[in-house]
Amino acid sequence: MTLDSKIPDGPLAEKWTRHKFNLKLVNPANKRKYDIIVVGTGLAGASAAASLAELGYNVKTFCFQDSPRRAHSIAAQGGINAAKNYQNDGDSIYRLFYDTIKGGDYRAREANVYRLAEVSVNIIDQCVAQGVPFAREYGGLLANRSFGGAQVSRTFYARGQTGQQLLLGAYAAMNRQIAAGKIKSYTRTEMLDVVLVDGKARGIITRDLVTGKIEAHSAHAVLLCTGGYSNVFYLSTNAKGSNVTAAWRAHRKGAFFGNPCFTQIHPTCIPVSGNHQSKLTLMSESLRNDGRVWVPKKPIKGLTARDAVNIPESERDYFLERRYPAFGNLVPRDVASRNAKYVCDEGRGVGPTGLAVFLDFADAIKRDGKKTIESKYGNLFDMYQQITGDNPYEVPMMIYPAVHYTMGGLWVDYNLMTTVPGLYALGEANFSDHGANRLGASALMQGLADGYFIIPYTIGDYLAGMPYEKVSTDRPEFKEAMEQVTNRLKKLLSIKGKKTVDEFHRELGMTMWDYCGMSRNEEGLKKAKKKIQELREEFWQNVNVVGSANELNMELEKANRVSDFMELAELMVDDALHRKESCGGHFREESATEDGEAKRNDNEFAYVAAWEYKGENQPEVLHKEELKFENVKLTQRSYK
Repeated sequence: MTLDSKIPDGPLAEKWTRHKFNLKLVNPANKRKYDIIVVGTGLAGASAAASLAELGYNVKTFCFQDSPRRAHSIAAQGGINAAKNYQNDGDSIYRLFYDTIKGGDYRAREANVYRLAEVSVNIIDQCVAQGVPFAREYGGLLANRSFGGAQVSRTFYARGQTGQQLLLGAYAAMNRQIAAGKIKSYTRTEMLDVVLVDGKARGIITRDLVTGKIEAHSAHAVLLCTGGYSNVFYLSTNAKGSNVTAAWRAHRKGAFFGNPCFTQIHPTCIPVSGNHQSKLTLMSESLRNDGRVWVPKKPIKGLTARDAVNIPESERDYFLERRYPAFGNLVPRDVASRNAKYVCDEGRGVGPTGLAVFLDFADAIKRDGKKTIESKYGNLFDMYQQITGDNPYEVPMMIYPAVHYTMGGLWVDYNLMTTVPGLYALGEANFSDHGANRLGASALMQGLADGYFIIPYTIGDYLAGMPYEKVSTDRPEFKEAMEQVTNRLKKLLSIKGKKTVDEFHRELGMTMWDYCGMSRNEEGLKKAKKKIQELREEFWQNVNVVGSANELNMELEKANRVSDFMELAELMVDDALHRKESCGGHFREESATEDGEAKRNDNEFAYVAAWEYKGENQPEVLHKEELKFENVKLTQRSYK
């Protein structure tokens, strides 16, 4: 199969405008004849559902939470990017485009990234109109702050609750359409398969998480807005429920998976404290605006935050400021994470484990006053103190990198359609516009751009050529898919082994973090692949899932999701193994510059790796979408 990205012709700045004009339209009277399924109700899903219903389509939404407003988008803290140039500091659509391409280490499509920057300016207006309470300057204008990878202030924020406030805006828009009868919302319902009829996505199979009932739903198109798969690592900043099942089941039905090994390591997380943890807590990247990252110049074993205040300036190493004077503490996430790892590997890490660095606000408080810092980050400081017991106003925070976002996901074309006709992927569920490393505050931007401003145009082009007739769920394709889902659940319950799902998940996560995390090498990746295969074989023989399928059964939910993580993990390792270069946060030890930076190999790897599923225990087939750079020059990234 040849990958067709459907990137329109013409100058970069005119591609989206021209494309919108050339797309086929569905007239308003006909829109009500089409049904659309939206799986996931985070920012991408909620904004898409609200926008499509507002246009007149009949929409069904599905989420496994008890309310759409519980989607993981709610956890985003620091802000959302937009090229408004309110600060008059030199920002522009082109600069946001360039920063995003460069930040992603030149592994994203130019056309997609430019469109993202272009529509970013509309997102802010949309959200303000919905009542999102963005921070404002004294004169009433919306405030902006800086984020990593940029030398301008373009990040709009609502204290440390930006994701929550944006999601409430989209959720309110959804509720308006639920009340109007244009959206039917299914909560506590998990998608377990996609149904293809005549090669097109025409519905999904779901499980009611309260009763266990397996149901079929049909539509003219299916949108997957189900987030990322960072929980393959077990410990991540994602909610415990975040999983890959919807995307992975679509992959098994023919949707190619793009760049699966591209996962983001976030530098500003509360460090791991022990085996009792089931997730990690993110501290917003916005903290690096005022916090200074440092470690002692010489190793001090077990140095605590309370002892750190007694370390004189002459004995501190502000290593990001030292190595990257132009960007300082605001280097991109991958650069900050890798350097934190370096100093800890040297034995200069702090805290009881030695796997932490300090994020210190003493200078900012002295300069601006405690009240100013409190107005910017108060809720984040409170959260940190509740978790760690340390007061960041008095002592430095301790942070360490952790798995956060996933740039990999289902491969989509310019219209956001996967390789399965009628099946779309939005937001973090697709292989995205972020290349090998997402810049901070761009996840919320992409999710809302896809939902509010892209899919409403592009889906019409597909539906305009579709017959109005609905597909009956009595068709054999639906019955076969329901049977497969039911049999898989029965198999999980019948094993009656001796190890819990969490034991398997934790072991998988440790393998992935050790061998396919921040740093990788060929030998380690080959070892990881063997370990994952052995672990998966043991899982299907020795997992113990209690309860039954016809009830609320969270162990069954977890087992089903972990079984998909097992398969995904092997593909991630294969993807990392074949990409013999360092790019973004994906550091191949065999490919480094003299001063330890990531060294790309543009001659051989300037492409999107799109993997095709070929059946159980069969090697996947690699397809390449070559990336063409006509507007930016491929250079070694430098933030010095």
